[in-house]
Amino acid sequence: MNVHSSKYKCTECGKCFGSNKDLTVHRRSHSGEKPFECTVCSKRFTVSANLARHSRIHGGEKPYNCHECDKAFSVSGNLTKHMRVHTGDKPYKCSLCDKSFSTSSHLQSHKRHVHSNRRPYDCHYCGKMFKSNHHLKGHVYTHTGAKPYLCRHCSDCFTHYIQLKAHLLKSHNEGTWFTCHICQKKFSHSGHLQAHLLRHEGVKPYVCDECLQYFYTATELKHHQLKHSDFRQFCCGSCGKYYQYKQNVVRHFNRCSVKLGYVHIFARQD
Repeated sequence: MNVHSSKYKCTECGKCFGSNKDLTVHRRSHSGEKPFECTVCSKRFTVSANLARHSRIHGGEKPYNCHECDKAFSVSGNLTKHMRVHTGDKPYKCSLCDKSFSTSSHLQSHKRHVHSNRRPYDCHYCGKMFKSNHHLKGHVYTHTGAKPYLCRHCSDCFTHYIQLKAHLLKSHNEGTWFTCHICQKKFSHSGHLQAHLLRHEGVKPYVCDECLQYFYTATELKHHQLKHSDFRQFCCGSCGKYYQYKQNVVRHFNRCSVKLGYVHIFARQD
């Protein structure tokens, strides 16, 4: 390693960089900060180069054509990724298991959620641990009830930016839908589209440690893992009985002999 790189060391993970600029960009991977925003669709990026590349999408020019279907792309890298849908090529192999992926982002997501247990950020309200400060901040809003994202067209406000973005698209026709190039299904957020594409590719990066069953999303895995646990987080406000799943406690409340006139259901934090 270059001796000069040690001058710029990340205090979060210990990784070293050759310049303060590179360190600043790297720190955004811990904080979740994305200071560069697309003026057309409001998508945000950690570095200006990624924003510039993304902006070509809105320019209308798509010079890179797929010879297998009628899809065209504004950047060559997207065409390369797309071609793997036709070829089935998965060049990104996990060094910790036998799984392979069509894109590096899918591989990194797999490693982060399946093979990494490091969660240095803890919630002072309930003690829950998170892998990034960005995710912790979003979680804390569930305790405080804060809704910092305000709609500029109406009085609605939201806990998370992704909720505001979906609202702007659906209620005010502002922004750009993300469309699946295979089935044309539309999504309000690029992350939802990427998760959807995993289903077309047959990629299930999330694995249960108990039974080794694989899932497409972290939400599906989390819901499944309740089957292996006795933990019951949802409580009926009428009788105090706990359930594993929210839909079960709602169903129970409708049959509960003690009627309060409203549904009071909450998730325990212990």
